[in-house]
Amino acid sequence: MPTRVLVAYGTKNGSTAQIAEAVADVLRKEGLTADTAPASAVTDVTPYDAVVVGGALYAGRWHKDARRLLRRHGRALAERPLWLFSSGPLDATASERDIPPVTGVLRAMDRLDAREHVTFGGRLEEGAKGRIARMILRSGKGGDFRDFPAIEAWAARVAGTLLGEQQEAEETG
Repeated sequence: MPTRVLVAYGTKNGSTAQIAEAVADVLRKEGLTADTAPASAVTDVTPYDAVVVGGALYAGRWHKDARRLLRRHGRALAERPLWLFSSGPLDATASERDIPPVTGVLRAMDRLDAREHVTFGGRLEEGAKGRIARMILRSGKGGDFRDFPAIEAWAARVAGTLLGEQQEAEETG
């Protein structure tokens, strides 16, 4: 039976949701069963063998829905493989170097024994919601800085880890 993976996300303008869909697509191509859902809609993670949670970054904080999911389902998340990602820098820095998780995500990683965290570039384009987003756009600092080949490569590594662990479990037991 294929490993079931939940890819949940907290997003304000849809960019993080698109990253989550790209991650899930790669997991499916690798032979895993992957579902995506807004973090606010997740009521139970126990049907899943592994979980990936992504959150958009706003003013140095992870999206509130992603934070709440980790708090609400902390016990169950700590019992299964967990990966985290952030999206947000509105420049090329996420493609140029590893950006560490913000403090709240770092604490959650320790508490839940998350396997890995990665930060991807974000997207902010005309029509974005929020006063700060509109100010950023007016200042000319918007754009799409997501690196989908990097996102897909990371998702393939997650899939490889899960498939390797699945094969090992089948061989030993």
